[in-house]
Amino acid sequence: MNNSPTITSLNPVIRWLDAIAEFTGTSTAWLTGLMVLIACIVVCLRHVFGIGSIALQESVTYMHAAVFMLGTAYTLKNDGHVRVDILHKKMSPRTRAWVEVLGSLLLTLPLMIFIGWGSWEFVQESWRINEGSADSGGIGGVYLLKSLLPIMALSVSLQAIAELLRSLLVLMNVTPEQVSDAQETSSC
Repeated sequence: MNNSPTITSLNPVIRWLDAIAEFTGTSTAWLTGLMVLIACIVVCLRHVFGIGSIALQESVTYMHAAVFMLGTAYTLKNDGHVRVDILHKKMSPRTRAWVEVLGSLLLTLPLMIFIGWGSWEFVQESWRINEGSADSGGIGGVYLLKSLLPIMALSVSLQAIAELLRSLLVLMNVTPEQVSDAQETSSC
């Protein structure tokens, strides 16, 4: 098989990139339950005991941002993002692969580069001044919250590359079985 080195080298890269998205998505998913718990605590403290906590309120915002930003690549990996499924489901696998390739190259990757590059100075300045909450009693690490922007851009870019490579394998008419066969042949 002429292209087996390409096939065997792409599959581990795709698996590695998928693993990054899987890790960030599953490791932050538990924050959703914690957010609900803390939101309930904030409401009870305020309405039952008349106690307010800006730090607790802000922690819900921080967790929500972490789940959203770090879960975006996971959502892309698991095909949970918004798309026009009416058209996508009716397409052949090759046409879908072309849509994924073009979408990755023309939309996802340029947008993530724009977000990553555009947020870099914003994040650097926040770290430089050790930016904290504007509210008294709030969380001091606003720079950590803002750091999620370039991290999200990087993680989504990596997953977009994985989707791009997976689609290129489809366009090369390479099935998962052929990838497995090529890996077994190359390891013998």
